[in-house]
Amino acid sequence: MSSEPRPDAVRIEHISKDYRIYRRPVDRMVELFSRGHRVRHQTFPALTDVSFNIARGETIGLIGPNGSGKSTLLEILCGTLSPTSGTVWRDGRIAALLELGAGFNPDFTGRENVYLNAAIMGIERTRVDEKFAEVEAFASIGEYIDRPVKTYSSGMYVRLAFAAAINMEPDILVVDEALSVGDISFQRKCYRHFQEMQRRGVTIIFVTHAMELIRAHCHRAVYIARGKIQAIGEPRDVVHRYLNDTFTLPNGAGVSGGGHGGSAVTGASAAEGDRCPTRASYNASEYRWGNREAEIVDYRVASDGVDDPRSVRRGSRVALSMMVRFHRDLDKVIYGMTIKTVDGVTVYGANNRAREMPRVSASAGSLETVRFTFDAHLLPGEYFVSLGVAVDDDTVDNLAVDRRYDMIHLSVEGGPADFGIADLATSIDFGPADDAP
Repeated sequence: MSSEPRPDAVRIEHISKDYRIYRRPVDRMVELFSRGHRVRHQTFPALTDVSFNIARGETIGLIGPNGSGKSTLLEILCGTLSPTSGTVWRDGRIAALLELGAGFNPDFTGRENVYLNAAIMGIERTRVDEKFAEVEAFASIGEYIDRPVKTYSSGMYVRLAFAAAINMEPDILVVDEALSVGDISFQRKCYRHFQEMQRRGVTIIFVTHAMELIRAHCHRAVYIARGKIQAIGEPRDVVHRYLNDTFTLPNGAGVSGGGHGGSAVTGASAAEGDRCPTRASYNASEYRWGNREAEIVDYRVASDGVDDPRSVRRGSRVALSMMVRFHRDLDKVIYGMTIKTVDGVTVYGANNRAREMPRVSASAGSLETVRFTFDAHLLPGEYFVSLGVAVDDDTVDNLAVDRRYDMIHLSVEGGPADFGIADLATSIDFGPADDAP
């Protein structure tokens, strides 16, 4: 990508959105007829002073917990909702795929809805006639194209809505989690088309809870919580911040030494007696967080009789051990390992809870060793290994104790020159046919 600045496609300036909440329907009428003298509502701030710009051709991912204000922001961006204050500026035609059911008339057929939406976007009917075959082919819903939309399944609706949105050649495409209801093959088809649109310079804004999609498809990410921007920037950094907040108790509860999220740090470890930075495969750009009621103080990698290697042989048996020192008695401890590619795609992950192994407890002052042994059935390349300690918790599912993301940087070496990620030990044979035609 060029380093030259690109012109803005979207400017969001100091957007706030407040909703009035009434305890009873009659309170709305009382307030209305009192002409403001009798206030019967409470104000709920869905968005508060949100500002950021999106460059033309940029792909932005919005992440955050449910109820954080993501969908409200997208509706304001698309013009289907008015902000309480602030302004939105857009350059170009915008197409949106928002919540399921929005934008289509349920009594109209699929064909009629495609033409209706195009008319709303200001696209001439002759242009829709030219593009309709592509819409129909992409949606692949067969004869249902001429049936009322109210007879569609959720997957069929999404197929048609997405096909209609992308084939009208928008300058800005907005997608709000709608693709999550489609089948996996159609999702893959959509994301391939995302890449084609990116090459054409289309600006894309989408909401997803799949962090790997944020890393794989976005130039930047925006993390919203409680109606405010919490972080904006490189996808990897923003995703880490979001995961940190998600798997840490609010208000610092359960955190040793105070401070929200414990002592999450980047770079070299601040833990006393931590030997991880002394290992050959240690990544100084690791991301670390947790309440530190236990700490990963060392790890060991061994493969092919070599201790502490910087690289491993393709298909070799690898032993990875981590040493954990406990500062408090902990119950229902979760030990985990994840392997990812350089661009953040998860290759493999495992933990003792997911495997339904017996419950693990540890005492304060103890030093425990956890061993992961696996075959490196990976194609040659660079990989990052994350290690973590957590506690099975009813509040946040698994409470981060010490998570060290991308702590280990391992190279996998060895031919042949296949492509992809996984090594499936494929053989290729050919020769004369067994039976003549």
